[in-house]
Amino acid sequence: MTHDGWTVIALLGVGTFAIKAAGPAFLGDRPLPERLNGVIGLLAPALLAGLVIEEPFTGAHPGQLVIDARAAGLVAAALALWLRMPLPVTLAVAAAAAAVTRLLV
Repeated sequence: MTHDGWTVIALLGVGTFAIKAAGPAFLGDRPLPERLNGVIGLLAPALLAGLVIEEPFTGAHPGQLVIDARAAGLVAAALALWLRMPLPVTLAVAAAAAAVTRLLV
């Protein structure tokens, strides 16, 4: 992962902490509005999905599309999740698919 990728992940972590800390600080004991709860609940998975989808297909140059072993691992992980395999098995399947693809290509 590039330096920019780690910067984005660190900023997302800080932002998530700030959002979670702001609720109790500003609202006290009052509950969040239901509409805001829904948005906050979906924000982290959406950002994570964007990072996961973007990383395997990017190359060294901006705008470059690359299909390599990372994409094979992502497809294998998606298939394992679709088959409702446990997370450790899914990770092992994805790593094995990426490793085999690197060996063959």
